[in-house]
Amino acid sequence: GMVLKGVGLDYNWSYLKEFLVEGKLPEYSEAISNDVLISKYLADRLSFKVGDSFQMYFLKKDTSKPPFIRKFTIVGIYNSGFQELDETYLFGDIKHIQFFNKWSDDQIGNFEVFIDDFSQLEAKGAEIYQSTPSTLNTETVTQKYASIFEWIGIFDQNIYGIIGIMIIVAGINMITALLVLILERTQMIGVLKALGSNNWSIRKLFLYNASYLIVLGLFWGNLIGLGLLFAQQQFELFPLDPSVYYVTQVPVYISTGYIIALNIGTFVLCLIMLLIPSYFITKISPVKAMRFE
Repeated sequence: GMVLKGVGLDYNWSYLKEFLVEGKLPEYSEAISNDVLISKYLADRLSFKVGDSFQMYFLKKDTSKPPFIRKFTIVGIYNSGFQELDETYLFGDIKHIQFFNKWSDDQIGNFEVFIDDFSQLEAKGAEIYQSTPSTLNTETVTQKYASIFEWIGIFDQNIYGIIGIMIIVAGINMITALLVLILERTQMIGVLKALGSNNWSIRKLFLYNASYLIVLGLFWGNLIGLGLLFAQQQFELFPLDPSVYYVTQVPVYISTGYIIALNIGTFVLCLIMLLIPSYFITKISPVKAMRFE
């Protein structure tokens, strides 16, 4: 079975707009409408496409009585990626729900409150709960879909750990590369010191060279990494089992701010770590260095 989620004139479609894959979003007015928005999961299973019509049966509490029957027309198809949502809900005019339940125009089953800042969710949820009579209940999205958000939280922790390990590995590789450069240029360091160059000016030469290698590595890393992310976003190259992961494919979120911050952070941390091996330049004796083979 499916659940018809009734929405009114003031429903906030902006959150579903980004998941629209075919057709358009329903536009409801004062008159009752038979237009519905269905998920791609249900449309594929039922062989529906935009413009198709179908009949939907609504059972009554008294099962001995015949069900309500309504004919709906599909105007849009969405794909949220969360099968728990996609396999259950289609969106239609709330006036149908009000008619089935013999409600007046100002009666509804529940309100949905959207906020712009997700970090304020718990605070706003508590505020609304305190303002709600005891005869009614409130529930945040994290409470309603607790298992999904626990799963997301585990992934967030893993992401931070993986990024940390990658930065450490990159730093160690850069330290090794700089030490090799110093050993290969030991005689040059000795000559520069003999000519009057101070330790810091020589260290800067090697740090500039290492910075170039870091930037080159970031360039190719961004090119390959972002290329794979865009490919996954457009073509869904890596599917997942929704019964285990809740989603049908590996989700991708690309944020310019996060990418810039990660690149700058990686560059700065690697450069700081390179100050340690560059310190060995100060310990090189000009006389011994020029004899170094």
